[in-house]
Amino acid sequence: MNLPNLPHLGTTPARKNVRNERVIYDVMYGFIPITEWEEKIINSPFFQRLRWIKQLGFANYIFPGAEHNRFAHVIGVMHSMDQMINALGLAVSDAELFDKKAKSPAALLHKSLRIAALLHDIGTFPFSHAIEYAYMRHGNVTRTERTIAGSKKKAPKELPNNHEHLGSFIIKNSRHKNGLTQILEEYDFDIQMISDIIKGTSPHLIANQLMHSDLDADRMDYLMRDSHYTGIKYGQFDRDFILANLTTFDAGGGQLGFGVQENAAHAVEDFLIARFSWYSQVVKNQGSAKFDIMSSHVAKAFLEEDLIYQFHDLLSMIEKNDERFFWWNDVYFINRCQEIRYKKQIKDPRIAELNEMLLYRHPPKTVKHPLFAHKIMKDEAGEIEKTRLIARIRKLVGEFQKVIDKHGTGREWILVDIPEKDVVFTRNLKHIIKKTGSKNLYQERDPVKLVSKAGVPSLLVERDNSLMKHLSGFINFVPSVYANESAIELLGRRGLIE
Repeated sequence: MNLPNLPHLGTTPARKNVRNERVIYDVMYGFIPITEWEEKIINSPFFQRLRWIKQLGFANYIFPGAEHNRFAHVIGVMHSMDQMINALGLAVSDAELFDKKAKSPAALLHKSLRIAALLHDIGTFPFSHAIEYAYMRHGNVTRTERTIAGSKKKAPKELPNNHEHLGSFIIKNSRHKNGLTQILEEYDFDIQMISDIIKGTSPHLIANQLMHSDLDADRMDYLMRDSHYTGIKYGQFDRDFILANLTTFDAGGGQLGFGVQENAAHAVEDFLIARFSWYSQVVKNQGSAKFDIMSSHVAKAFLEEDLIYQFHDLLSMIEKNDERFFWWNDVYFINRCQEIRYKKQIKDPRIAELNEMLLYRHPPKTVKHPLFAHKIMKDEAGEIEKTRLIARIRKLVGEFQKVIDKHGTGREWILVDIPEKDVVFTRNLKHIIKKTGSKNLYQERDPVKLVSKAGVPSLLVERDNSLMKHLSGFINFVPSVYANESAIELLGRRGLIE
């Protein structure tokens, strides 16, 4: 699909309400209008499943208010997407947006971006990323020939066990009653285009930026929403001012990009600082992160014993419209934990103890050692330091495990949480140049661009008057090691920990 000729910021006509709009009331934004096809998507079993998946995993064990779900979040992301589209001058009128017969390039772009935002988390795992990591570590992506609808059918290509690919599979392979594929095809949407936007692989730069960048619709919602429900103020920022200063620019090569006007630079920096603090203090909060890592280890053991749905089972359920897929949520996982414990189906005493502790909120002990203290690192030297530090941590943990294996009773265990993703403000200029080589830096999806009054873009991190130029290289590395009481006592007796 070709992008339409787009007006500059400020030329989009004021939104007029369409009579008899379908609306959803959201705690963050008030009334959110939805279209006829969006209502069908939201009412589908695939989407309703998101009501039963908490946005922040086991964070409610520490922040009791964090009971909000993925269902409300993705509706909020759709609304944020719509607001960004309007601010950028990409929007069509409400009359065209809500008209199922409107097929102009501009209308299809607007509608498809809203749908992509609405469906970007449709493949979310129970307890969000905590259980997803178990599936990813377990692997098991092989799909053999199997019987579908009474006939042999070759298995599709192998898929990584993550929520993006599971969501894409749902969008493309639920061609049955109340299936998302059926709904999207009924309204003549380009399913591949929507899938590409969700995965950030669309041929259109601006679509990828709006869905996946340092300033995207997803982040615009979850920072404020998570802050509201946890009661932690780190995620707050001047959302309205940023929206009012979004603008487009010519990124070259026929690509349209978006950035913020120069006078909003500090508001965007405040947004990036809020996100850094949020991940450091809430997502990586050791009090709640320990339950996430426990649940991940429990889920992986269940997968190895074939006690919960395998990834290929889920793919088959999606294709066959098997109702069990819609039960695959937080309630399903907790029920399996309870049932497996009651029936004593796990013989490994370590996993059995982890399961009990997870169910009854008994936190493991945090192992104290200088190597496990979180560190702020900078630039390439920090990356080298982090690599060396991880090697030292793994070596020390290996020594712990040897002592446990030799002198333990078989009930001692340790859990290691070494973050795979860095907590950063944003990537610095050196990193961006290294990634792009000689390509046009302004066609890079992720970094925030400032746009002058003349429409000339520059990267936020390359501006001498930008705080992010100095903060962009910093990494907050937060390793954690947890253990049960008997392991702590054993390691303490051997003089290996404080």
